[in-house]
Amino acid sequence: MTEPPLAEHENERLAALYRLDILDTPPEEPFEHVIALVRSVLDVPMAAVSLVDKDRQWFKAQEGLNASETDRSVSFCTHTIAKDEPFSVPDALEDPRFSTNSLVTGEPGIRSYAGVPLRTHDGFAVGALCAMDRKPRRFTDAEMEMLANFARIVENEFALRRMAEQDSMTGALTRRAFWDQVRHEMQRYKRHGRPCSLVLGDLDHFKHVNDTYGHPAGDAVLTEVPSLVLATKRTMDVLGRLGGEEFALLLPDTEESDGFRAVERFRKLLAGHEIVLPSGETLRVTASFGIAGLTPDILTVEAWMKRADEALYRAKRAGRNRCECAADEPR
Repeated sequence: MTEPPLAEHENERLAALYRLDILDTPPEEPFEHVIALVRSVLDVPMAAVSLVDKDRQWFKAQEGLNASETDRSVSFCTHTIAKDEPFSVPDALEDPRFSTNSLVTGEPGIRSYAGVPLRTHDGFAVGALCAMDRKPRRFTDAEMEMLANFARIVENEFALRRMAEQDSMTGALTRRAFWDQVRHEMQRYKRHGRPCSLVLGDLDHFKHVNDTYGHPAGDAVLTEVPSLVLATKRTMDVLGRLGGEEFALLLPDTEESDGFRAVERFRKLLAGHEIVLPSGETLRVTASFGIAGLTPDILTVEAWMKRADEALYRAKRAGRNRCECAADEPR
């Protein structure tokens, strides 16, 4: 059996999957409905919404498969997301990539497969909608097109989940959704030891902006600053709005020192950026930041937030418009 290839930009793809916050969630009717339609319309005994995690494929919905997940190494869908296009296998026993696959030689006896990538709003293939048969079968172009149409329904469900988690003004994640992402990164750190940094940011003297220029100006600032972050951050980075003028940024695969350098570049960019207000006037604002890397002694989201917040408080006390690292603070 050929080892399944990794998708291009695998780390970013995984980050997009985790942002969906869908792994290991209970069954949901919209996904179950799509699977029932796929089985009926394509006349197949097996169908699934498969999400491809780092070491496994997990089924958000499935029929005809007696498992909620499998090892990624036997996943047909891993090949689908690596190609990032519809993928089919007419006869798995005649295909050297799958002829010794345990899902082919044993239960559930997959003989033919058709899969369409499932993409997030930012274009990453996080899994596949797939149809499988226990006999050799060449799926027609029309059948692959129907499967692609059903895949769009699943992607729309992904988008609806995302919209419910976004702050309407800024486009950043809501506080609750952001905390969920922090929990995911903490779990990933426990499993794989991958570094991660948490950044808390607060706009300096924001009350003065509202008092001097009015609340429409304040809203313009609250819209422009996160837009600047979203335009300059990496795809895998996660922006959240914690409330008011407080924002947070999650930097996966980033040591605290590297996080400091990245945030310092943004701080300087923001300080020199002119924001056009509704009145036509322009305004420059600054922000203060606290950065905390994830360490083994941080056991809860609250503890990690507290460490970053302490660094942010030091930045404010030191005169604002600056970055401070948690590692520099005496314990």
